[in-house]
Amino acid sequence: MTAIEQYLIDTYRAAQQGAPMPPPPGRDDVATVRALHTEAQFRAVLAGRPLRPRRRTPLSRWLHGDGAC
Repeated sequence: MTAIEQYLIDTYRAAQQGAPMPPPPGRDDVATVRALHTEAQFRAVLAGRPLRPRRRTPLSRWLHGDGAC
């Protein structure tokens, strides 16, 4: 059974029982990844390791003309 099928069954069951609807699958995925990234950065600072720059920074510099490229 896929996540969508399970979600539809849970939604139907919640509607029948008058319970609150479950969150759709994948709704909090981006927030979870961001939280894990922030936690990793925090632990790196506590351990005294330098933070790695974000991967989008070079692309952003190139697109906005801030780099020497």
